Amino acid sequence: MPIPQLIAYLNGQFAPLNELNISVMDRGFLFGDGVYEMIPVYSRRPFRLDEHLARLTNSLAAIQLCNPYTQAQWRALVLDLVAKQSFADQSVYVQVTRGVAYPRNHAFPAGETVPTVFALADPLELPPARAYELGVAAVTTRDLRWQRCDIKAISLLANVLAKQQAVEAGAAETIMLRDGLMIEGAASNIFIVQQGVIYAPQTGEHMLAGITYELVIELAQSHGLPLVLGEVSEAMLRNADEVWLTSSSKEILPIVQLDGRVVGKGVPGPIYQAMISFYQNYKATVMRRGEE
Repeated sequence: MPIPQLIAYLNGQFAPLNELNISVMDRGFLFGDGVYEMIPVYSRRPFRLDEHLARLTNSLAAIQLCNPYTQAQWRALVLDLVAKQSFADQSVYVQVTRGVAYPRNHAFPAGETVPTVFALADPLELPPARAYELGVAAVTTRDLRWQRCDIKAISLLANVLAKQQAVEAGAAETIMLRDGLMIEGAASNIFIVQQGVIYAPQTGEHMLAGITYELVIELAQSHGLPLVLGEVSEAMLRNADEVWLTSSSKEILPIVQLDGRVVGKGVPGPIYQAMISFYQNYKATVMRRGEE
């Protein structure tokens, strides 16, 4: 597909996306040496922008890359980018790499480099309504990723391969399993329900805690739904009454089929129905009105 005519940002300048270029010696291109963030935008209001920027700051610190901007500068950049688009609901992608360095060397460059900062706002495209009403399928795979999955790094080859596994199986997501435990999806967090109780893995180095994951936890707690954060075994996943995936681009989706087997009764369950109602109400009253 041709590159769309969107206004994007690169190293201090806004310009049409198809006019932007990055050096082939950029360490993000050569090594995946960088981090990123995805921020959903509703009615031109970035969802939990401060939380997303805090996660970006943590990822930068984890790879020993000095944050090129202050919190105020990041906020201004994102809001300016959002304002320049012709559409109201957006998905903002922010990427920071260690920058351009020669010669190619795995170790950090000996001299000082200038980080490459790129940002793009695409139209926010959620799954069709029938996906929320009827549910989606998922498959499982062994988690082959490294030990610091809590860093939102741009080196996502293992996630890419896992996502492709889902595509080839006609599924919406692949769920990662490690040492007998459910970890997360290729591009999502996973919740399960057993006997009316919501279970989710607790944050740690093997899992990237999503901002939507955190909101679902808040909504469960504020509405008095039973919730347990801790280890979720593969057996619990396979015997769950309900399974959900959460992400900025998917919000909350019910998984009704796992590895070709029906989950629960094969339809979105009652706890999911309650949660998606709470979420949509929050979206309408807070996320679109900027009251959080």
